[in-house]
Amino acid sequence: MKIETERLVITEFTMDMAQSVHENSLDEDTRRFVPDEVFETLEDAQETIEFLMSQYGGFEGPLVYPVITKDGEKNIGYVQLVPLEDGSWEIGYHVGKKYTGNGYATEAVSAFLPEITGKAGITEVYGTCLKENIASVCVMKKVGFTEVFEGVGEYQGEQREIFKSVWRK
Repeated sequence: MKIETERLVITEFTMDMAQSVHENSLDEDTRRFVPDEVFETLEDAQETIEFLMSQYGGFEGPLVYPVITKDGEKNIGYVQLVPLEDGSWEIGYHVGKKYTGNGYATEAVSAFLPEITGKAGITEVYGTCLKENIASVCVMKKVGFTEVFEGVGEYQGEQREIFKSVWRK
C-alpha cells in the first residue's frame, strides 16, 4: 500500500526503518499514553517490524503502516487499523514527539481511513485514547470521529479515564 498526501507518504514497513521506529517510540508521550508501543532496544523494534510486515496481505492482525515525510523522507510515526476481539476495528496512530504540532497525525489519519476501510470492506472504525491525551482527542474530532463515551473504561488492561469515538464511512 502507498498513500500520498501533500506532505506525507504512508507505505509498508521495511527493516531499515527499525532505528527510527525505536527512536520515535522512546518519547515521554509514548511512555505515558501507549506504553505497550515503546521499543526499548533496536532489536525490539526489529522484531515488531518483522511481525507487522508478516501481516500485510491479510486482515487478521494489526495493519500498521509507517508515515514518512516527503521532504527529507523521515519516518515520523505510523497509522494502524487493528481488529478487536468483538469483530470491530480500531484506529491507532503515533507521531514522534519531535514532529508533533504540525498536523501530521490529522493529515495521515484523514488519508488512511478511507483507503484502509475500503480495502478491508468495513464502514466503522473506533478510536480510543486516554481522556488526558488532548492531542489525540483533537485528531479524532478533526477527522470526523463522533464521541460515543467519555469516562472510566478499560485501557491497556487498566481502568482509566478514556475518550471513545467512532468514524463511519
